[in-house]
Amino acid sequence: MRERRLAEPGAAEAYDAARLAFELGRSVRELRERRGWSQTQLAKAAGMTQSAVARFEAGGTVPTLVVLERLATALDVSLKVGFEPRGEAA
Repeated sequence: MRERRLAEPGAAEAYDAARLAFELGRSVRELRERRGWSQTQLAKAAGMTQSAVARFEAGGTVPTLVVLERLATALDVSLKVGFEPRGEAA
């Protein structure tokens, strides 16, 4: 069934976007937890609401670069955005 759904137009792109959002959320949650912060503390430092941080950490939103920069600044980390080849020889 999964293969059938991924074969539908736009499904692979939607799956990749959801995977990326989940991975970004997991990374932010790990950074927040290492600092010993609650979602509310991170939200305040980033100028966001706690519910927005919760949705982000759960992978429920695809963030803008502005949101990623705000979170990076609040967590005192550098944001690195780039492109890499997909397993092909460069």
